[in-house]
Amino acid sequence: MEIPYEFQRKIIGGFREEGEKWLASLPARIAHYAEQWGLTIQGPVSNLSYNYVLFVEDALGQPFILKLGVPNFDCRNEMDTVRQYDGHGCARLVKADREEGVMLLERLLPGTMLSELQDEEEVTRIFLTTWKAIRRELPTDRKIPMITDWAASLTQYAADQSNSEIPKEFIDKAEGYIKKIMDHPEQHALLHGDLHHENILYSEEWGWLAIDPKGVGGDPYFDLVSFMINHVMKKPEPRALLAYRVNRISEELELDRTRLLEAAVGLSTLYACWALEDQSDWQDTYQCAIWFNELLEESQINTTTL
Repeated sequence: MEIPYEFQRKIIGGFREEGEKWLASLPARIAHYAEQWGLTIQGPVSNLSYNYVLFVEDALGQPFILKLGVPNFDCRNEMDTVRQYDGHGCARLVKADREEGVMLLERLLPGTMLSELQDEEEVTRIFLTTWKAIRRELPTDRKIPMITDWAASLTQYAADQSNSEIPKEFIDKAEGYIKKIMDHPEQHALLHGDLHHENILYSEEWGWLAIDPKGVGGDPYFDLVSFMINHVMKKPEPRALLAYRVNRISEELELDRTRLLEAAVGLSTLYACWALEDQSDWQDTYQCAIWFNELLEESQINTTTL
């Protein structure tokens, strides 16, 4: 079985020695669960990230998704989050080996990704419908990571004097916005944590559904940022598109635009730090953070002059 180099690079970058061992065991793991669960392997999806995801069929020819991740807390938390959604707004979990990081999920057919649509107005409308469908309260039967836990990476980045790609002043600003927004626990809820175009798929049976939730707690504003920055740099006027998404989302959901921009500065800067840590592309994400900050400063100037 051929494992793409880019996938291997991500796994090793994110999990180091543990990732190397997991990659070495991956073919045997796939064979084991194919036999145990009576599955026929059809092949991996084209957009692998930090999990090895395969199209499979059961003995009756029913299609499913087999998803294998490096066994850890995040992997188990994702399983628990999918169970909490219980097929409402999110693809359903069929079977799992919680300790080994393996899931069998319903396959959404035809599985059109939101990124395949071209009309930005339609794309944004579908995203917002999906965003609304997966709003949930924080779980009471288990602990989940919070956005403030994620933001520890900003503190670590700033503390390492060898890091120079992102100015410390910008890191401090991003961290401050996250703490400010998270300082309202009464507004905390379960967040998807990575709700963007490739994680929203179309099902003829169920309509548009989310996949691959991270399962993190925090202010719902944070669950809008991944979508706003996704694919922006592939468009002719990226900054204008970013501003459009900010305005459209804040108006449609009747959100505080300033608060949304603060959340966006904080989280997109965090994403850039993660990319640096994983030795992957970070410049485009950081550029979005800069643009969010510019839009925020412009908004503050306009408010002052009124």
